[in-house]
Amino acid sequence: MAVYTEVSDADLAAFLDSYDLGCVRSLKGIAEGVENSNYLLHTEKGSFILTLYEKRVEEENLPFFLGLMDHLCARGINCPRPVRARSGAALGKLSGRPAAIVTFLEGICHNRPTVSDCARLGGALARLHQAAADFKGSRDNSLSLAAWPRLFAPVACCADDVEPGLAAAVAAELGFLEANWPRNLPRGIIHADLFPDNVLFLGDEAPGLIDFYFACADDLAYDLAICLNAWCFEADGAFNVQKAAALFEAYQRVRPLTPLEIAAIPVLSRGAALRFALTRLIDWLHVPAGALVHPKNPIEYMQKLRFHQKITDVRELGLAQ
Repeated sequence: MAVYTEVSDADLAAFLDSYDLGCVRSLKGIAEGVENSNYLLHTEKGSFILTLYEKRVEEENLPFFLGLMDHLCARGINCPRPVRARSGAALGKLSGRPAAIVTFLEGICHNRPTVSDCARLGGALARLHQAAADFKGSRDNSLSLAAWPRLFAPVACCADDVEPGLAAAVAAELGFLEANWPRNLPRGIIHADLFPDNVLFLGDEAPGLIDFYFACADDLAYDLAICLNAWCFEADGAFNVQKAAALFEAYQRVRPLTPLEIAAIPVLSRGAALRFALTRLIDWLHVPAGALVHPKNPIEYMQKLRFHQKITDVRELGLAQ
């Protein structure tokens, strides 16, 4: 989450006039992430998240995201629920941007997750995949394998300014993934961005899952590969196989992986690492001046990619065959 678009008092009052949320008590920008403008909104009726959708999020996809959250909430997944205006609409306009309000989830992000946290995440992810199985909406992954060369092309000329040799390394990996990407894996709706800052822990409750604005239809095991990269490396870059084993074991207690999925995890993990290296590279080079946002270093994910390039057996990733 981040703040790119500022909201005036007058605009906020006009927007909220169509809701039954009472008077505003406070509005505070949230300076995390890189996609949308997010505010913590307190009103007489409670606490909420107000999101203004920026240019990377296409407006025609917003009914899918908001509908998915409604669907998951109805099936017991602990995630935000869109708040509807008196008209029944979940989406409006604020300060020239599409905007929505969702319920606020209590909890704390564990930015240095434990083995136990990884296990709880694995179970939550599997339950999400199951709960979304009968969701009627669909959206292709706009950041899938086919999109990565297009993402890289505009910044290839600047990549070596971030790290010498980066352009050639990315080009070589793109070629490898195109030739080796797994086919015919089980598909469904995935979160596609379930980093530690998108998971909220509160006591023994099921973890709260937030920020569904990359959700899409893709290989279910790819979602696991994203989590493997995001949760199972230490701050110094070392891979923690105990965390990975806990993640996989807890996931499979709810939804067992097929043999094809297990065999595909190493390549999917390489792809997940490259995908986030690319979007971080773009943000690193092109964050708008004055934006209240902290871009993340793409080299962290290039280091994870280099780790995965050396994997020869899924057991090295904590996954039993």
